[in-house]
Amino acid sequence: MTEAYNTVLEAVNALNEKKAADPVVIDISGISIMADYFVIATGKNVNQLQAMCENVRNKLAKKGIMPRQTEGYDTANWILMDYGDVIIHIFDEESRSFYDLERIWSDGKDVAI
Repeated sequence: MTEAYNTVLEAVNALNEKKAADPVVIDISGISIMADYFVIATGKNVNQLQAMCENVRNKLAKKGIMPRQTEGYDTANWILMDYGDVIIHIFDEESRSFYDLERIWSDGKDVAI
């Protein structure tokens, strides 16, 4: 397994610990140079989205993996966590439906998690 894939597994576990809804992993390595994987998950409210973000950050930090950047934490309708080869998107329900990243990146490969 690659380092990026291990990061994906750790992130998905951290999201699931905070009751993430509908987590999805898309392998975009064959269609984009920006990253290898997108992790997409949904939360119900600002507090849950922020808790999901903090849990991912803490779990990955324990493995020595730090985000390059985190955007949207304060408004928490779409939190983007950039880990280089892995980009984590944490949405509220309305924003996930509106931006529909799964459709936009449908040329990527779904990864079973």
